[in-house]
Amino acid sequence: MAHTKSQGKTRQKSNRIGKRRGVKRFGGQKVSVGEILVRQVGSKFHSGLGTKTGKDFTIYAIKAGLVKFFKKHDKQFISVVKA
Repeated sequence: MAHTKSQGKTRQKSNRIGKRRGVKRFGGQKVSVGEILVRQVGSKFHSGLGTKTGKDFTIYAIKAGLVKFFKKHDKQFISVVKA
């Protein structure tokens, strides 16, 4: 029997930086055109009125206004409404 633990875990010590994903603007906050609302992997949030989705599923504002979160058919949507 081995008297020491295996060496596999000690080789995997490289720290990786975080991807800074998540919600950047919350409900009721003012946004201007082009501001990023959510960075995500996959479509946890879907874009509603006044927003668009980028190729990496980033949701951003295409008009100025207030951020609004809502659910429709068990899906979460983000939209930008007039202030």
